[in-house]
Amino acid sequence: MTAGELEFQNIYETYQPRIHRYLTRLVGPFEAEDLTQEVFVKVNWALKSFRGESQLSTWIYRIATNTALDRLRSPSFQQKDSVSEEAPDAEDKDVWTGEKTPPVDQKLIRKEMNECICSFIENLPVSYRTVVVLSEIEGLQNREIAQILWINLETVKIRLHRARAKLKKEMETHCSFYRDERNELACDLKAAFKGFRDAY
Repeated sequence: MTAGELEFQNIYETYQPRIHRYLTRLVGPFEAEDLTQEVFVKVNWALKSFRGESQLSTWIYRIATNTALDRLRSPSFQQKDSVSEEAPDAEDKDVWTGEKTPPVDQKLIRKEMNECICSFIENLPVSYRTVVVLSEIEGLQNREIAQILWINLETVKIRLHRARAKLKKEMETHCSFYRDERNELACDLKAAFKGFRDAY
């Protein structure tokens, strides 16, 4: 391998899992696989022009975000509810991290929690969904989010504030939500709503 090929291989191995998880949260598992490959084709192609004016991770997230937004805006994507589709192995992996779920006695609880959070975030407008995923799930700072989305810091703060307020309102209606042991957004369906849902 050439030096350039080795560099790209290292970048791919480091960032591919993170970018795949990120895209899964934005566009759903079925779209994420192809989009992840598309992102790294773009990264490989543009790597020679990367001048280090931002962090490498920020640059890659920017490419991933633009690729996802292009897909979300496409007529073919809007004709189907691909975000709500479930991957064949979704029961075996955490929706947010891609890691294996806990043992069987906890699997259903964790799966339900992930689906609950997914359903609320999926219903956010794209501009809100993106900042929430980058902030709450990817753990990026507001300044990094501003660089990724090419918006100013104040806009990031406004979108996050509005997105969190909207999420809080929706989730308080149906869930008891909290930060789990990994400091990730998590929730449990309220008993009354869970009982009503199960009855139907």
